[in-house]
Amino acid sequence: MSEVPMQVTAPAEPTPRLRQARAALAVSFFLQGTTFALLVTCITDLQKRYGLSDGLLPVFLAAVPILAGVGSIASETLVGRTTARGVLRVVQPALCLTLALTGLGSQLWQLAIALGLFGLLVGALDASMNMLGVGLQHRYGRSIMIGFHAAFSLGGIVGAALAAIGAHWDTGLPLLFGGAAAVLVPAALVAGRRFAGPAELGDAVREAAALAARRIPWKPLLPLCAVMAFAYIADASVSNYSVKYLTDGLHSPEDLAKFSYLGYMVAMLLGRAVGDRAVQRFTVLPVVRTGTAVAAAGFLIAVLAPGPWGGILGFTVLGFGICAIIPQVFAAGGRLFPHASDAAVARLNLFNYVGFLIGSPLVGALAELSDYRWAFCAPMLLVLAVLPLAPHFAPAPPTRPTWRRARPEHRPADTPGSSAHSRAGAAGTPVSAPTTDAAGPA
Repeated sequence: MSEVPMQVTAPAEPTPRLRQARAALAVSFFLQGTTFALLVTCITDLQKRYGLSDGLLPVFLAAVPILAGVGSIASETLVGRTTARGVLRVVQPALCLTLALTGLGSQLWQLAIALGLFGLLVGALDASMNMLGVGLQHRYGRSIMIGFHAAFSLGGIVGAALAAIGAHWDTGLPLLFGGAAAVLVPAALVAGRRFAGPAELGDAVREAAALAARRIPWKPLLPLCAVMAFAYIADASVSNYSVKYLTDGLHSPEDLAKFSYLGYMVAMLLGRAVGDRAVQRFTVLPVVRTGTAVAAAGFLIAVLAPGPWGGILGFTVLGFGICAIIPQVFAAGGRLFPHASDAAVARLNLFNYVGFLIGSPLVGALAELSDYRWAFCAPMLLVLAVLPLAPHFAPAPPTRPTWRRARPEHRPADTPGSSAHSRAGAAGTPVSAPTTDAAGPA
């Protein structure tokens, strides 16, 4: 049975209203980055406040991505009944309030409830933000998603800087998280008034979701899925344990330890700013291989660091390497299935949750058995596993042209130019145009 082509909304000329919606969504990504960075850079502070042992820490951290997956799935149902804009308007202020709640308790059960709510809300937030982003990109008719994720990186820098200032002045979690929420909640409410809705997006969100639901084979995507998981294992290890490694392993002051995640996010932002130009100049394969080597070198520098500044340098170098890998996974998936790129991207995106789910318990368990130096060797080795998978990033080469000799019985008789054509065929010149294999690299 032939498939009926879907009527896709034509790209719209960016109007002032669409530009406002794009800016508002960028603010939303920025606020999420700030909120997330404040939480992950204060893990050691949370341990002290709630008496959370190193043995229980991986359990609490693993619960967050699990519940984020639940929240992401639940948001799809909510969006179907309302809109992505409606869900995002409610979820983002609630997430900021949950951050404040996380810093107010003193018992482990209170921390469990706060982190559970944070995980559910961050999953719903991530899903609804990206739905709106995909819808806007659909309407613009060109790639704008990288800019949204750059805004997230910028928010991460601000959040880590605020955590460092709070540690330096010993403000305490109630004041730090509560003060941040007092700014983040109004900002989220103001930005929510400008989110794109049905009037701006039309059927763009529905069309993007329909494209993402198309059936495509898993097998060609599996190497890229593995790369995505390895990259996010590395990212989760930095997010959850870089500050703890500096304080417990390298005996760093708490305010200085916050700079480990800050340096990582600054490097990510700078790398994303020049990554597209690097791919255009050097092609994707050298960029991915170089990024992999740089990321592994960053882990090695951190593992061998004699003091806090060496650890900060290592995690900063790691950020420069990882930033080159993750966006290219999505691009490679799109090249594998050019007519179902949204479906490929949706499947690859699942493996960032896989990476976070594995990364936190892995590093925490290894650190409990030995120390953080040895624990960070595990994500370093997984990053190196990207090297043999790097050829799967390369664009598909065109199929070799077909060479054949023209047969005398098929020559047109007395046709102008026919003798020249037959001589060209006899000389081995291709007479059929080369075709392009759209299925991906061999």
